[in-house]
Amino acid sequence: MTSRRTRERLIERLMDQGICNFQVVSAIRETPRHIFLDEALAHRAYEDDALPIGFNQTLSQPYTVARMSELLLSYGPRRRVLEIGTGSGYQTAVLAQLVERVYSMERIEPLLDKARQRLRLLKHENVFLRHADGAIGWEEAGPFDGILSAAAPEQIPPRLLEQLAPGGVLITPLGGDEQHLVMVYRDPETGEYDMQEIEPARFVPLVRGVLR
Repeated sequence: MTSRRTRERLIERLMDQGICNFQVVSAIRETPRHIFLDEALAHRAYEDDALPIGFNQTLSQPYTVARMSELLLSYGPRRRVLEIGTGSGYQTAVLAQLVERVYSMERIEPLLDKARQRLRLLKHENVFLRHADGAIGWEEAGPFDGILSAAAPEQIPPRLLEQLAPGGVLITPLGGDEQHLVMVYRDPETGEYDMQEIEPARFVPLVRGVLR
């Protein structure tokens, strides 16, 4: 169930759904999604579904990971990317193959510990992890030319907008019961923010504080 053929079927489904960025497709293909799940669920790793990882969190649907990654690169290559919600580490591993540096934050320490082990196994040395409240961002590592959130705030935290560099792109689900994936672009000349609604989405809510 984790064979190359099974992975290729997933890639075919993603491309059928409109994912066309070659770098993103290649990163999804090369990332062993089964290692980001508990053994009991590993046989479902290459289904295009979100799957539970504990603590009321999920491993994002591959289409969602691919779509958000593609949007992140839509204004060109990204050097420094902040990820809000490391979770299992799967999206982090995909990003590590697409950008120069990934700064990833997770509020639930046991999830972060597991993600750290998996990313170390994959030898992604351009990833930096922090146990912290993602809504405050990572000011000393910024500004970021890309920010990606795997959890949905009802409003974009102001501190994340402040840490988005001019010319930067922020990708996040937004809303409560009804959510949409949005892309925010910061104009490099005026510094103003332009928000574009992309498509309906369903993510866990962005929760404040940390859990040990």
